[in-house]
Amino acid sequence: MSETRLDQVPDQTAVRVALWRAVHMQLDPPPHVLDDEIGLRLVDPPADWRERGDMDPAATSRFRASIVARSRFVEDLLTEQAGTVDQYVLLGAGLETFAQRRPEIAGRFRIFEVDRPETQAWKRRRLVEIGYHLPERLRSVPVDFERDSWWERLTSAGFDPSRPAVVASLGVSMYLTDAVNRETLALLAGSAAGSTVVMSFMPPLELIDEQDQPGRRFAESGAAASGTPFLSFYAPEQMVAMARTAGFATARHISADELNRRYFAGRPDGLRTSNGEELLVATT
Repeated sequence: MSETRLDQVPDQTAVRVALWRAVHMQLDPPPHVLDDEIGLRLVDPPADWRERGDMDPAATSRFRASIVARSRFVEDLLTEQAGTVDQYVLLGAGLETFAQRRPEIAGRFRIFEVDRPETQAWKRRRLVEIGYHLPERLRSVPVDFERDSWWERLTSAGFDPSRPAVVASLGVSMYLTDAVNRETLALLAGSAAGSTVVMSFMPPLELIDEQDQPGRRFAESGAAASGTPFLSFYAPEQMVAMARTAGFATARHISADELNRRYFAGRPDGLRTSNGEELLVATT
């Protein structure tokens, strides 16, 4: 990968997520929770990319497992709701490749990928370069979550708020202020009846398993050093209460233990998710 192309990658967090998903495919034995190496093709890293410190297969295994489990959870939900719901919104889409990996399901949804303008432009260019066309049903929605009205941008891109949708916000809430997170939940709670929101959140350090606390500290320091510090942490009961206060009809916490039972039970390699990031599922 050329130096120029590296300079054009706007979000190293999105790159790291894509590479972790590739590590899962390349190093973790089957069955794979998520089948995604398209992200690796998008990033096109140097040949020694697996020697990066943040790609260490042992040290990052629980974080890698969390990354693939949260995406698999949303994709299972989309599979269940295809035919009933036909709009899918990704807040903080990053280098997500659902539309390319799962065309048989993705083709049943109008997909809105909401993220920073630089990420959107780079990703669309790279998809074309590696041979993927950009279907009309896949809409990019460039937005700065702290400054822009993402809801206005979303509706301008063709989202119909009168029809139900699945909305996923994965790996976003920790980068936003508490006020913006609460505003986001309030907006989504006003979605059409039958909508489902899946939002990941980071619990405070003292609620995380002891074995995962060093990794959290490392991630926090790295995020701060790169200019994108973690700003918001929530205990599970606090996140559920926020969703109910926002006006959702139902809200529940999906724990790491539940994800482990669903996706990692009986694995001989012992791969398990960290409870450093868990899920809120809320419905209107």
